[in-house]
Amino acid sequence: MCVCVSTEGQSDHNGARREIREEMVRREAKTGNEVMAEAMRQVNPDVVAAYPITPATEIVQIFASFVADGLVDTEFVAVESEHSAMSACVGAAAAGARVMTATASQGLALMHEVLYVAAALRLPIVLCDVNRSLSAPINIHCDHSDTMGSRDAGWIQIFSENAQETYDNVVQAVRVAEKALLPVVVTTDGFIISHGCETVDFLEDSEVQEFIGEYTPAYTILDVDNPITLGPLDLQDYFFEHKRQEIQAVLEAGRWIDEVGKEYRKKFRKGLDFLEEYRVDDAELVVLALGSTAGTAKVVVDGLREAGTRAGLVKLRVFRPFPAERLARLLARFPVVAVMDRSDTLSTMGGPVFVECRAALYESGKKPLMVDYVYGLGGRDVTDEDIRRVFSDMEQIRKTQKIPNLITYLGVRE
Repeated sequence: MCVCVSTEGQSDHNGARREIREEMVRREAKTGNEVMAEAMRQVNPDVVAAYPITPATEIVQIFASFVADGLVDTEFVAVESEHSAMSACVGAAAAGARVMTATASQGLALMHEVLYVAAALRLPIVLCDVNRSLSAPINIHCDHSDTMGSRDAGWIQIFSENAQETYDNVVQAVRVAEKALLPVVVTTDGFIISHGCETVDFLEDSEVQEFIGEYTPAYTILDVDNPITLGPLDLQDYFFEHKRQEIQAVLEAGRWIDEVGKEYRKKFRKGLDFLEEYRVDDAELVVLALGSTAGTAKVVVDGLREAGTRAGLVKLRVFRPFPAERLARLLARFPVVAVMDRSDTLSTMGGPVFVECRAALYESGKKPLMVDYVYGLGGRDVTDEDIRRVFSDMEQIRKTQKIPNLITYLGVRE
């Protein structure tokens, strides 16, 4: 369905003007998995190597139908495991191909060894991951333990609030990966987004192709006139220096995320950014969240605002590279902050987002009172009431200036 969409005269809750854009767009109701597959179709990568796993199976299943119907020029490689899938992606990317894949949970864990190889070889692979818990016990529903378990593999990590953001993130991820020469994982919350149906505004195929451009690899092992060595034995003499180059690439990746996001925003609509601030200008109580929970939190914030509570939300959209300085400057403004983690580090120090936010604030002269809420493990629902409880706890902390529980396991039966 095509509709006329105009953003003229609209403002967000912080008063920022949106750019005027009025044109015919393709608006369709699709699940998150269908959206990821459609974005991949529009990108038309050279190679997709994949192995099915719930709840991400549909992404490559749908994409395989695009290949069979001749809608893309992609070489689709059906492999025997996720480890093989990422290995094939590494080989194809090293040969100069534009490469994408998809997985979830145990599949990402099985790729773990090869994730490090892809990043160290500076291969711009884009991975669509549907967040799902890791066994044991066996569970097929959402939490963030899969991507958080791979957070130090050298991949850029982008989280999505809804199907629309999922689509925009995948398109932008291709440009980010190829500019930064680093692989990128774009995530959606399993079943919540992956199987939930929402309306999404799609770009035209030509617009996507124009935005991502023709891929020219920085190097290829097939260039026999300019031979290179990839992945050799690298011992004490040079390993540290080579690893330091990868670290520097991650440190500099932020500039490419900003650049691509600004270009996307200028041409189309809301672009990629590390953080989204929602009704925080005068906020006293702020929740920080990732993924679909941010959408639920916005509804709660709106309700609390109507009741007179100065509530706000900070959505962390890019988790790697972690925006420590930006986040510290922002969070230092608020009296009380609650971090919502959909995974736990099992380190006795709380969830990964909480641990890193506290570390980011270490040098700040002014720090908020900060608490962690680990929630939703194995797909347990987080409701409006749960998030209202978080804000209620923060209000008590603000009044007493005391933190009774640094880490709360929200919604778990005692």
